Amino acid sequence: MLYAIGDLHLSFEADKPMDVFGKLWTGYVDKLRAGLSVIGPEDTTVLLGDLSWSMDLEHAREDFAFLNAIPGRKIILKGNHDYWWTTATKFYKFCETNGFTGLWVLNNNCYEYGDLAICGTRGWFFEEEKGGAHDEKILNRELIRLESSLKAAGEKEKLVFLHYPPVYRGYLCRPILDLLHRYEVKRCWYGHLHSESHRLAVTGLFEDIDFRLVSADYVDFRPVPVKTSENPENS
Repeated sequence: MLYAIGDLHLSFEADKPMDVFGKLWTGYVDKLRAGLSVIGPEDTTVLLGDLSWSMDLEHAREDFAFLNAIPGRKIILKGNHDYWWTTATKFYKFCETNGFTGLWVLNNNCYEYGDLAICGTRGWFFEEEKGGAHDEKILNRELIRLESSLKAAGEKEKLVFLHYPPVYRGYLCRPILDLLHRYEVKRCWYGHLHSESHRLAVTGLFEDIDFRLVSADYVDFRPVPVKTSENPENS
């Protein structure tokens, strides 16, 4: 099975209360443990960013121990609060040092799941920080990363996972949408939206792409099945 969930916001080593996101987050770690228990060693789970509040990897060790305990392959992408994010080389060294296995970074690349390709990047809200040229530079960088991921997929059907929604009520990021259309993407999952922002979510078909919000509080802290593998050993 292929699953997706975003925005776990773990904070075992960071004092970051989650009540700012609403009452749904009360006891959220226990909710996550229960929800993630459906995942088996043959499964793949895409984690759509905002995984740990820690500012660096050393202080994120307990958070990644929690992620490491999820069975199977875990594919992670960057969220806007993942301040611990570093190079792939440093991340894999961190995992090796701590005995963490099955954690893989989605950044300028893709991963196969049977006849499908798992593609993605963080994405960006072009107007979010009103940063002008700085904002545009970040968006352009994310477009390059997303296109690199889509190109790496070749002719396989492309499933796209983003942290930021490329569209929500009252806003769309046209450059990202155009890129999805160019590579004939038909399904896209995203996170980032919490609490009152859920009402802004676009779910279902928009411009012939099926969009799904999978931030943890939106999906009741349970991973969302994306695809049942007909050939698990190739998943």
